[in-house]
Amino acid sequence: CRQLFRSPSMPSSVIRPILKRIDRPQDRDTPVKTKRRRSVAGTPGEEAAAEPVARLLRSRSFCQEEIENLLANDHRELIGDFSKAYLLKTVEGKHQDLKYISPEMMVAVLTGQFSSLIESCVIVDCRYPYEYEGGHIKGAVNLPMEQDVEEFLLKKPIVPFDTSKRVIVIFHCEFSSERGPRMCRFVREKDRACNEYPHLHYPELYVLKGGYREFFPQYQTHCEPQDYRPMHHEDFKEDLRKFRLKSR
Repeated sequence: CRQLFRSPSMPSSVIRPILKRIDRPQDRDTPVKTKRRRSVAGTPGEEAAAEPVARLLRSRSFCQEEIENLLANDHRELIGDFSKAYLLKTVEGKHQDLKYISPEMMVAVLTGQFSSLIESCVIVDCRYPYEYEGGHIKGAVNLPMEQDVEEFLLKKPIVPFDTSKRVIVIFHCEFSSERGPRMCRFVREKDRACNEYPHLHYPELYVLKGGYREFFPQYQTHCEPQDYRPMHHEDFKEDLRKFRLKSR
């Protein structure tokens, strides 16, 4: 249909008959139309004319992009059962399918700034026990293995007494790079499997960006003991080996 959008320099007498014949299905693929198409395509100055087809493609791409953005926004804003928007402000993280919060947002939750909306906040520390014992966020539970978190969260799900309030779960590990995100996905997968879609026991899951490594230097008073033991600590090489074998 390129002849429909030819350069404005084309005489209107040429454009008008083409428009009329396009609307008449009996002219489709006839010798008359073929001849006329060749005549228009050979119009002098065609190469120098602006390409209106490109404008058409840009318009179509814009519409598609707009729709995709709307869908993406809905996905980011709604919790897992699509019942409401995420409560906590999220930030960009390593894994685009997960919702990350900053250390500052974690402290806001810990200090009760969302107590009127959150009934229970479960902080799941996915590090190995020797890391957890060397220093952790106050109130966090140490669940380094999949069977641990499944037993704690899914065997007897936490249900809010006040249905207008939320139960949120925040995962982290040392850097929130692998273990925390992996456990977050595991919980969502198991939760989906034991519920009729889209219902979930825990529709609102977050990951602490930067993990304990980023949280501790900024907010030591919210940690106990006030210390940080890395996974690759010289004194715990054997522990690391054992837990890595168990987690395979």
